[in-house]
Amino acid sequence: MKRRNFLAKCIIGSAGVYTGRVLPASGFDLLITGGRVIDPAAGFDAIADVAISGGLIAEIAPTIPASNAAASVDAGGMLVVPGLIDVHVHARDAALPPAEFLATGVTTMVDAGSRGALNIPQIIDIARHAPNRLRLLMNVGVLGNNPGPNARSEFLDSLEAADVAKGHEAIERYGEWIVGIKARLSRGVSGQRDLQVLQRAIEVAEPFGLPVMIHIGDTAHPLPDLLAVLRPGDIVTHMYAPTPNGILNAEGQLLPEVIAAREKGIRFDFGNGLNEHWNWEVAERAAGQGFLPDTISSDLNVPGRASQVFDLPNVLSKFLQLGMTLPEVIARATSNAAATFRQLDGLGTLTPGEIADITLLELADGEFEFTDNYQGSRTGSQRLFTRGVIAGGQQVV
Repeated sequence: MKRRNFLAKCIIGSAGVYTGRVLPASGFDLLITGGRVIDPAAGFDAIADVAISGGLIAEIAPTIPASNAAASVDAGGMLVVPGLIDVHVHARDAALPPAEFLATGVTTMVDAGSRGALNIPQIIDIARHAPNRLRLLMNVGVLGNNPGPNARSEFLDSLEAADVAKGHEAIERYGEWIVGIKARLSRGVSGQRDLQVLQRAIEVAEPFGLPVMIHIGDTAHPLPDLLAVLRPGDIVTHMYAPTPNGILNAEGQLLPEVIAAREKGIRFDFGNGLNEHWNWEVAERAAGQGFLPDTISSDLNVPGRASQVFDLPNVLSKFLQLGMTLPEVIARATSNAAATFRQLDGLGTLTPGEIADITLLELADGEFEFTDNYQGSRTGSQRLFTRGVIAGGQQVV
């Protein structure tokens, strides 16, 4: 049993409230009071106070005296949730530094393939200096998905860019930062070689026990052919892509191979992004058949700040429009996201004893337009906004 799950079982009482405490003799460093605390990992959803000490969650209780803490934050009317985890971003650009993600409540994020084996030090340098936690999916293409103005997309000409030996060398050197391998399998990148590129990605990942994330949408081969190669723990991103080779058949029904893949342990990620990754029609049809994401990610890059994506809380809000409950949505960017990569174990929860990464959200009522990648829109009545962030026990927003 994972450590966080064991702790949760120890501290959750029959009434569904935290009953244990880790109280230092000197009191708490910070107290968050009066918010609706939602911790999907522990099945906890109640108005409560959260105490922090030494950078860790110390106690959650209905009322904790303010005199027990050096400082306090009034979270009345707000949601208090584990620090958001975005498993698919692109943090490669100086114009979109990690601090901007942190300001929107993302305390942990995973760059999904911006760099490959030959240039991954560029983004590791960003990760080393980030105020939040940045880990990497190394692209199977040695130059990543931004190879420069004079280079063709990775695999249109040959498989040379998918160099397994160079991938192994990079992981051996930078393994503390690399949590998986990314393979873009759309025709514009892989041409007719999607299955071969996927096999190379698995060859890079396998010796290190790492998962592979595949980017689908307009692939040369039907999705069932790709799913047949994936292993338990591997990830399909852009799961609501509306191309002929998506998760639905021509009649709009889920492919049986997609259902079988989830039962096998393959994970499905949303990956909002900007270009042909999803539309409302596919999302609504899939949701109507009970096929919801394991994780909800933004695929945020510089243009996404001003169009469609904006930030992870906005992306999460789209799934309230699709009928998911608030705890279900929060789980997709906290506990479920942490479970995607073993290196994130212990994150995505408010369990006492774990790192105090916390996001304060407002669930605002009104009329909010949510747009897909094809300018299709839906008007929702609720939207999440970030109102505060605690990272490692320190209030940063």
